[in-house]
Amino acid sequence: GILSQGGNTSPVPLPPPQSSCWRRKRAEMITFNLDDGFTEAVVRGYRSGILSQGDYSNLGQCDGLEDMRMHLAVTDYGNFLQNEPSPLQTMTISEKCTEKLVEEFNYIRCNASAELAKFLDYITYGYMIDNVILLLTGTLHERDTSELLEKCHPLGKFQSLATLAITTSPKDAYKLVLVDTPLAVYAQKCFTESQDFTELNIEVIRNTLYKAYLEDFYAYTQKLGGATADVMGEILRFEADRRAINITINSLDTELTKEGRGELYCNFGDLYPEGVMRLERADTQDAVRQAVESFGQYRELFQEDQFNRDKSLEDWFFEYEVKLNKLAFEQQFQYGVFYAYMKLKEQEVRNIVWIAECISQDQKSRINQYIPIF
Repeated sequence: GILSQGGNTSPVPLPPPQSSCWRRKRAEMITFNLDDGFTEAVVRGYRSGILSQGDYSNLGQCDGLEDMRMHLAVTDYGNFLQNEPSPLQTMTISEKCTEKLVEEFNYIRCNASAELAKFLDYITYGYMIDNVILLLTGTLHERDTSELLEKCHPLGKFQSLATLAITTSPKDAYKLVLVDTPLAVYAQKCFTESQDFTELNIEVIRNTLYKAYLEDFYAYTQKLGGATADVMGEILRFEADRRAINITINSLDTELTKEGRGELYCNFGDLYPEGVMRLERADTQDAVRQAVESFGQYRELFQEDQFNRDKSLEDWFFEYEVKLNKLAFEQQFQYGVFYAYMKLKEQEVRNIVWIAECISQDQKSRINQYIPIF
């Protein structure tokens, strides 16, 4: 039909037929909700319990850790400290906060579809690497094994972890322990040497493992496609860039050669390949700044007076990471929210521990130097 408006007899355009892209998107939504709708709702519910600015203000006004116990009890943390004896210790608060996060993760993992379970397993591999390095470094400095195991992150523990304490070379560590873990595929390249562990080669092992892990995780998320690929792609590209910048700065004036440094950079990221090539050649902090300043998000990193004793490069990275992880919750029907929630909660635990340390050490003037989330 033709509608006449003020003598205009031109036909009203019909809406375009549903595109194949729209139909595919709708199908994705339906299948996502069938498999992962419940767990996504759970993690979004958890996210609503992240501490607000008001909660932090209340914590900052506490006179002691007993006051903190009381204030945390009226948040989503509830009475998680009620069975802890007085006087309360900062380490206890940290351990119980982490314990609660692990419980939430395990609940999601138990209710996850096969694909989401695989995604969540990838998240745990990072904790496994941290635990391996903690054991190797601690053993090198002759620390007690049971003490080291207590400090290991619960999500990164595996059956033969303690055996690392009796290994003396990367080859032994791989053959006796890592070969039977999910890290085996990442450890093949860097655990073939027979020489004894040193601080430098343990640091190289850490970065080689993380490089292989992040490259694998990134490839997996891109293969998943859709919104998961978009959200996780941005988060993991930032993680690759952060590691590249940190590796470069930390290796200045050390025995590590520029070629050795280049082998530790990930083969993806916003800095890859041009920025990474410049970082590999950098031999001063100023050269590092020049390497990254043409990339908008990192331009302010090394600006003059950007950092003082109250704010470090690491703080800037944490702030930017929080921003990316908050953005992950803007999109639905994707796995990025599970990764983002874990990272936001880890930052929250760091914030709580910082405030507790400031209170217990009578450094209240520094309490507000935490990284705000919401």
